[in-house]
Amino acid sequence: MKKLEETTGSAEEAAAAAQAAGLRYVSDEESGITRRRRGRGFSYLAPGGRVLRDAGQRERLNSLAIPPAWTDVWISPDPDGHLQATGRDDQGRKQYIYHPDWRAIRDERKYARIVPFARKLPQIRQRTSSDLRKKGLPREKVLAVVVRLLESSLIRVGNEEYTRRNQSYGLTTMRDRHASVEGSTVRFEFRGKSGRRHGVDVRSRQLARVVKQCQDVPGQELFQYLDDEGSRRDITSADVNDYLREIAGEEFTAKDFRTWAGTLHAATALLECGPCGEEKEARGRVTEAVMRVAERLGNTPTICRQCYIHPAVIDVY
Repeated sequence: MKKLEETTGSAEEAAAAAQAAGLRYVSDEESGITRRRRGRGFSYLAPGGRVLRDAGQRERLNSLAIPPAWTDVWISPDPDGHLQATGRDDQGRKQYIYHPDWRAIRDERKYARIVPFARKLPQIRQRTSSDLRKKGLPREKVLAVVVRLLESSLIRVGNEEYTRRNQSYGLTTMRDRHASVEGSTVRFEFRGKSGRRHGVDVRSRQLARVVKQCQDVPGQELFQYLDDEGSRRDITSADVNDYLREIAGEEFTAKDFRTWAGTLHAATALLECGPCGEEKEARGRVTEAVMRVAERLGNTPTICRQCYIHPAVIDVY
């Protein structure tokens, strides 16, 4: 089972993937199995509070390998549920364990978008360049700067719930204090997922100018626009994804930038390494390439390889 820190995509996409995998879409808002500390282990309680003693059920629950430190644990009563378990880690962050068949379908669909996404990048860049030239600070201009920063900085798009619960930030949840503009350089300094500190520089006179415009708008939020009545409006991750789908004409999301970049940088790194004759040498070069990509994306090498590099790049090498 894969453990992830946050959900991916919309509920509709998750349900479609569950159906394709032959699974049932479930939610941790439904009644579920809970666990209670008992000696050195745990006892599991059915939704009605009955202790589960069936050996087969306990084997399945133990196979989920839910970390002992998790609290507020919810487990799907259905072994064919797309979501198998949720809980809070020792830092209070919500974690998810998905059914491996569901993850396989999601990964297949995610990586299948890489080539179409790459083909649409010129169109995306052309539209954002046009919107960045708009006067004032309309919605399209601010969305355009966020999309261009997604590509150039590879910072996550951000999530309000995650910011509220964990005080971690992405582009759409950043505050004015997280960005500094000096000439043509924008520097972002912020706390990202898992509490990791990031410092990212983007060099672009045009983007720096628009970011400075955004900072001049009253309020703490960095990316705000002015509506037709001159009122301030925040930009959300949903706004960014809607804009991206509109300008690309296809069902892409902000996360596709990181998947594309992870795959591209991995392929480039392995190309620079050149061919190798022995499997041991190849494994070492793959490890080195993954570490380089992880540093670029601000991930651990494990997450980077699992979530952001197309498996075919490594398999072919």
